[in-house]
Amino acid sequence: MGDSLLIIEDERLLGTELERYYRRQGWETTLVDSLHKARQALLHKQQEPLVVLADMSLPDGNALDLLEEVGTDRRHVGEWIFLTGYGEVPDSVRALRLGAFDFLTKPCEQERLDLVLAGAARSAKAQRRLRDEASQMARRYSPQSFVGHSSAAHNVREVLTKLTAVPFSALVITGETGTGKGLVARILHHGGARGEGPLIEVNCAALPRELLESELFGHEAGAFTGAKGRHRGLMEQAHGGTLFLDEIGEMPLDLQAKLLTAIEDRAVRRLGGDRVVPVNVQILAASNHDLTARIADRAFRADLYHRLSVVRLELPPLRERKEDLDDLVPLYVAEFNAKAGKQVRTIPESAWQALKQHDWPGNVRELRNVIERCVLFAGGPSLPTEWLQLGAGGVTGGSHRPMTEGDMLHLPLDGSMRLEDMDRYIIETTLKRHDYNVTATARALGTTRNTLRYRIQKYGLTAP
Repeated sequence: MGDSLLIIEDERLLGTELERYYRRQGWETTLVDSLHKARQALLHKQQEPLVVLADMSLPDGNALDLLEEVGTDRRHVGEWIFLTGYGEVPDSVRALRLGAFDFLTKPCEQERLDLVLAGAARSAKAQRRLRDEASQMARRYSPQSFVGHSSAAHNVREVLTKLTAVPFSALVITGETGTGKGLVARILHHGGARGEGPLIEVNCAALPRELLESELFGHEAGAFTGAKGRHRGLMEQAHGGTLFLDEIGEMPLDLQAKLLTAIEDRAVRRLGGDRVVPVNVQILAASNHDLTARIADRAFRADLYHRLSVVRLELPPLRERKEDLDDLVPLYVAEFNAKAGKQVRTIPESAWQALKQHDWPGNVRELRNVIERCVLFAGGPSLPTEWLQLGAGGVTGGSHRPMTEGDMLHLPLDGSMRLEDMDRYIIETTLKRHDYNVTATARALGTTRNTLRYRIQKYGLTAP
């Protein structure tokens, strides 16, 4: 079946010739000779032509009125081309303002009409592809994606359902590491009015201050050493969509002030630039820290917090909703069965008991990693309990433990210790050696202070 073309033309001879010609070119063509019939086809029969080729002046009205009418219906994502025997400027201006692809004056050469029609078809296909992708993401990231039958999970879904139905400028998501702040941000974006716009995510703790400023606000060529060309910042890239600022509590204070100005003015100025660029962005900010406590410590600006916290959403830790394990564990088993080609079908009672006794300091992220490991190492249809490794430091059932001997660390490589646990153990041991001095610890580990701070926060390695 070819691409669909609706021709609205009251001149019978011209309309018939166009219909016959484009049908031979492989188009699935429909011809109507009045505004009433076109309206019936588009709004009542719910046809969705890829391209509409319309005469401007019809016996029962102006085709521009129909374009304006169907433009409010989100189902119709097609391009319109207008033909008219009277090329009046006001009509052409109105046509382009309403989003028409082109405005041609009769008589129009067939070769030119073919080129314009081909361009309109490419544009309409691109728009439909974006609409379909947005629709798929909206189905994937619905409020029901926050899985669980506990009252805490139900309350979160209830709030998410309300938020996706209303426009809001900013929101703060709080909760421990691994509680699903990234998932909630995607639900709010893809399920809301900005779902067809871009979702730009940035981890404020993962980038050093100079790079974070350039990434957020962009820069002009020559703004600093190595800036060879213009770079559009993430706020510009998120125009018409959502900017998700994860770990916003780690953003330096001077950048917090600049971010507040950009949000208030709805505009950014690139580094080294003298021009203000308007932006229309919805801000989602997340933190696993208590931002009010950071305000008291003068580590976070109160005015930025109050500007961002139009709505505040706190996600419960997994240890407070352990009944949701009944929903989450089978879900992850099915996911990793599909990815790894495994056939895990049963979960032993001993595994359920271990899962429900664990406090889950890493929350849902930790649970997902545990189930992934178990499924990957499963040798049959039963989930292997020995690979849960839910004891202290993530080690159970292993024959070896990490050890410190002088300036040497000994780590087991028998599968009894996860890579993440090794990373945590190395950092924690080195911190203790240097009395929790971040600078000295970073120097000893050969890394930067920013990278080390991010890992300290990730693992919750605070000084006693």
